[in-house]
Amino acid sequence: MHQRAAEFAERAAADHDLDVTVEEFDAGTETAAAAADAVGCETAQIASSIVVELSGGPRDGDLAVAVTSGANRVDLGAVAAHFDADAAAMGDPGRIREEVGWSIGGVPPIGHDAALPTVMDPTLTEYGTVWAAAGTPDAVFPVAPERLRAAADATVVDLTE
Repeated sequence: MHQRAAEFAERAAADHDLDVTVEEFDAGTETAAAAADAVGCETAQIASSIVVELSGGPRDGDLAVAVTSGANRVDLGAVAAHFDADAAAMGDPGRIREEVGWSIGGVPPIGHDAALPTVMDPTLTEYGTVWAAAGTPDAVFPVAPERLRAAADATVVDLTE
């Protein structure tokens, strides 16, 4: 197992009492469609963690996580509105790596270096199992959506286009 995926599994257990089974794929899981193909599930069952930077309002400059179904596109305006911000933009990759502890393409929804406010797409709650990044672009883990929501302390809110 890749060192970063193993580190994620350790963090999930230590920080969230979540025993994850990391699966790695040579073909990669960088896109929701690729991850769904690798896992053998619907694209909508892929839980993509998108780190955004908020601007304006009480959280100006803060990072937040939007966990969306792979079948949907995040609506940055909806994310901003949820956090009472004027706007939200995709986070800077360098800042994400430095503050969140993971590189884009493999950012898991939990196990971050910093506590980040998190919102979750309600589409994910329609499934018994969803699959999320496990620290690398080639690794994912299965989890029940409610367990993921609880571990991420996420608010379920419509945040897609």
